[in-house]
Amino acid sequence: MTDSRTPPSFQLAYVPGVTPTKWVRIWKERLPDVPLTLVQVGPAEAPDLLRGGGADAGFVRLPIDRTDLSAIPLYTETTVVVIPKDHLMAAAEELSVAELADDIVLHPLDDTLEWEQLPGKAALQRPETTADAIELVAAGIGVLVVPQSLARLHHRKDLTYRTLTDAPESRVALSWPEADVTPDLVEEFIGIVRGRTVNSSRGRGRTQPEPEQKKAKPARKPAPRSGGKPAAKNPRSGAAKGGKATAKSTGKRGKPRGR
Repeated sequence: MTDSRTPPSFQLAYVPGVTPTKWVRIWKERLPDVPLTLVQVGPAEAPDLLRGGGADAGFVRLPIDRTDLSAIPLYTETTVVVIPKDHLMAAAEELSVAELADDIVLHPLDDTLEWEQLPGKAALQRPETTADAIELVAAGIGVLVVPQSLARLHHRKDLTYRTLTDAPESRVALSWPEADVTPDLVEEFIGIVRGRTVNSSRGRGRTQPEPEQKKAKPARKPAPRSGGKPAAKNPRSGAAKGGKATAKSTGKRGKPRGR
């Protein structure tokens, strides 16, 4: 966190399964003078960490308690079931929730999927974390339903996963403490995540456009007469009485009269 007495810095929290590498790289390119620190946090602890000032912003899994927090949903993940490689269901490419009816489906305490009704058979005890549940799957105790990024994070050679076509999906969001005025560094990171360019960003990384120099107006040229000849200097020159032009109006001198 930052205040007026310390150099600026930025703390970014993220829950397991989220990979902030791309956004951190852009931050370092745009704000090389502002160090960014990553803080890994469990899904259940993330909201309190943000409210307590432990991070300026964070990637969280919805739903969360939105009290005093702002959030922008970013993307939705595919849901998969993690199973042993020798499980009968490993022969299929996709599965439905109904096909888990005869299996023990582990439900860790840090699960964020919104179930109307849990699938399969309940285990005698809920694992503390997703990592603990993965170990139980490897031991043949049951199967586990998680967002795909978590299945990849906890990859093991003896396990695999298959897509669940009709399961709830996990939504990832960027969240930060709610305030009357969003801090500049938070605005900068929001812009990075939303794909704003440097010049369209609202934060410190925006480059100020150079002031335009006033160009001198070119001198007006007299409008040409029809036929491309310059206009007569005397606007009143024209046809004399009877429609004959005078020598003065035509600009030609007449011959002198004979005496």
